[in-house]
Amino acid sequence: MKPKTENLLKYNINQSVCYWCYDSIPLEDFLISLNGLGVKGIDLIGEKDWPLLKKYNIDSAMCNGAEISLTEGWCDPKYHETLIANYTEMIPKVANAGYTNLICFSGNRRGMNDHEGLEHCVKGLQQILPLAEKHGVILHMELLNAKVDHEDYMCDKTEWGVALCKKLGSDNFKLLYDIYHMQIMEGDIIRTIQEHHAYIGHYHTGGNPGRNEINHSQELNYPAIMKAIHQTGYKGYVAQEFIPTWPDKIAALKEGVTICDI
Repeated sequence: MKPKTENLLKYNINQSVCYWCYDSIPLEDFLISLNGLGVKGIDLIGEKDWPLLKKYNIDSAMCNGAEISLTEGWCDPKYHETLIANYTEMIPKVANAGYTNLICFSGNRRGMNDHEGLEHCVKGLQQILPLAEKHGVILHMELLNAKVDHEDYMCDKTEWGVALCKKLGSDNFKLLYDIYHMQIMEGDIIRTIQEHHAYIGHYHTGGNPGRNEINHSQELNYPAIMKAIHQTGYKGYVAQEFIPTWPDKIAALKEGVTICDI
């Protein structure tokens, strides 16, 4: 079953959406709305709901469930044993369900400098990457801002994330580039995407400041950013992750989808 509005969207950008921004709407009702909007994917849905996604032909565009938390991640060796066990269990599940992308997090610094955190991430992730490669699953570490929302988070700069990708040297490890978060930390979004797109496997949106709608009410030029992403040859997903302020949340999502449909 193809999205009902497929002929209305250009699909130069494959769009997904993070359900947590809309979780006041029952998931099944939300999936029906996604079919109506022509949105192909949904992010951060646990494995228990994958059968429901399949019922409505919505891709699990970014799987989760192996992480401990955003703050307890790969940069701290004390979490490695648990993380390795979690990802060893989850990677085959993702593959067997027909999905590709699985999220991970650096966790917080807790006094570590960039180099120490990077080396710890490499040591831990190297132990699960062969399994990810075997199953065709791509691990994505999300870039988050440490200035406003996630104080002390390690993977808060694109340059650090790219260095980690280069150290690991695997096509099965990429960055989840969150445009909202990186606008707060760095700005210079389009140039960064142009320079480092080879290391980016997934994108998230959000208006800045506020993480609300991505229209003229905020500072980011999303049509220009989407054009830059498209020009890199990117074929993955851009997931809407703004928190709607409109009473009609689906109408807000439709606006965001339309803005990004370049």
